[in-house]
Amino acid sequence: MKLSIGISPCPNDTFIFDAMLHGKIDTEGLSFDLRLEDVETLNRLAITGVLDITKVSYGALPRLFPHYRVLDAGGALGKGVGPLFISKKFQHLSELDPTNCTIVLPGSYTTAHLLFHLAHPEFTSKNFLPFDQIEDAVMNGMGDAGIIIHENRFTYAEKGLNKLEDLGDIWESNTGLPIPLGGIIAKRHFDLELLRKINRVIKRSLEFAFKNKSSLSEFVRENAQTMKQEVMLQHIDLYVNEFSLGLGSNGRAAVWKLLELSSALHPVPQNSNFEVFVD
Repeated sequence: MKLSIGISPCPNDTFIFDAMLHGKIDTEGLSFDLRLEDVETLNRLAITGVLDITKVSYGALPRLFPHYRVLDAGGALGKGVGPLFISKKFQHLSELDPTNCTIVLPGSYTTAHLLFHLAHPEFTSKNFLPFDQIEDAVMNGMGDAGIIIHENRFTYAEKGLNKLEDLGDIWESNTGLPIPLGGIIAKRHFDLELLRKINRVIKRSLEFAFKNKSSLSEFVRENAQTMKQEVMLQHIDLYVNEFSLGLGSNGRAAVWKLLELSSALHPVPQNSNFEVFVD
């Protein structure tokens, strides 16, 4: 059975999915038609229900329940993994005037946008760009400050940008829960046996990757673009952890909490009493 699947080219995703996409493990009869896109593009594709399986921002989930359910394996959650609020012009958060500042963010449906809105609803002037363009946009004055995610956590300082705040710290101090950044969803109309099979295969793929981590695959390296090997490994170490193998009770509690708060930015449609997870 062939299924369409969307992931990002970031090392955490390519690391997790490499083995199942390239026949390195038992996929239980499943094969995959891959689409590589940035996470905001994947969010928007999921809203239209285009892909069978896809990585998405947990912040986008309220819009996705008519089409999808959340799988346990393959996600990105954790402590100390939150988006960073950065600037070139300003050294401290107190220097920003919300009525006269433009913030550059990585997509309106991203968890980064939701966490920023929850922490700072007073900032209303926003520009949205692909995540890998935000550092340069802030450097070039296209915004007074920006929200960075992924590997940019490891590169902003060497470019002369200042960290104003860690949005993950705010989430953790307010909730005591891991930060739910992105997860894997699969089509709601699939029967439970197929959904569980997909989840098993993803988990098996990650277990294979962990066992062979000493040598990053060509798939990971070729999609990391100009990223240095050490940054790739830092990226994987930060975003791929025990929550990627399975959400567990803590991970599910974090996703539920984000869903509860997400109505501040993306109201949940009426009569949307859907099963969220695959049990």
